[in-house]
Amino acid sequence: MRFCRYAMFLLIVAGVQFKAQAGQDFPFEFRDGLIWVRVSVANSPEPLNFLLDSGAGVSVIDLKTAHRLKVRLGERVAVRGVSAQATGYWPQQLAARVNEVVLPKKYLAVDLQKLSDACVCHVDGLIGADFFQARIVQLDFETRKIRLLESGELKADGEVLPLENRRRSLQTMVRVNGAPARWTRLDTGCASALQWVVAGALPAELGGKVSIGLADLKITQATTTVQLGDTLFEAVPTGLHDTELFAGESGLLGIGLLARFERVTIDAKGGRLILENRRVGH
Repeated sequence: MRFCRYAMFLLIVAGVQFKAQAGQDFPFEFRDGLIWVRVSVANSPEPLNFLLDSGAGVSVIDLKTAHRLKVRLGERVAVRGVSAQATGYWPQQLAARVNEVVLPKKYLAVDLQKLSDACVCHVDGLIGADFFQARIVQLDFETRKIRLLESGELKADGEVLPLENRRRSLQTMVRVNGAPARWTRLDTGCASALQWVVAGALPAELGGKVSIGLADLKITQATTTVQLGDTLFEAVPTGLHDTELFAGESGLLGIGLLARFERVTIDAKGGRLILENRRVGH
């Protein structure tokens, strides 16, 4: 099943500081069009199933999992998604890691049951945009590893796109159907290739498709030409929207397109998104 789990955005975002951990890596699974990571926490005998989700403003723990771990919930807050709103609790303190890599300490607790139902697997949490701040994170789709790099290790081979923290989300420039490039949220938690905001009414003849997130949505589908730097992709499956998904953003650049490269390096420190080696057959 191909679906897009829309980014959740918390209106409270805390500053994040990490101990330098460059030079480390950890494995991931790539299934259901999403990046799955096994996360260890002190009060769970078994690793938890997390998704790597740069589109979420902060890292998230599923409410049911938080209750099972007996995590003390924080203050009640409103959580936004696309055409949906839910109640969450912020912040939850959680000591979590993947191998020796320490994850963010503060989590938003919210119900992820719809996402779990869509994945046919329980989702215990999301590793959000706060994980990427002040780090260089490389996603290697050939070896199925996530690497934390030092600046000196980074080779700017391939396409180099600007990357900015705009309105508390990581955004890069995407060009669709030859129009000027627009700022678009980088969303590793979105399994589809692209969700795009178009001006004016949508063509009535285009079909719809259900998307799973905080709400079930029927999204108009089309194929577009997408340009990332100098790399051009034809006939990209694209969800079309006539209103902004998030204020000031043109859409979501998802894993469905990012995974067409061997390596994707998210350099939040240096303000670069590096896309290396277009994969054969993609």
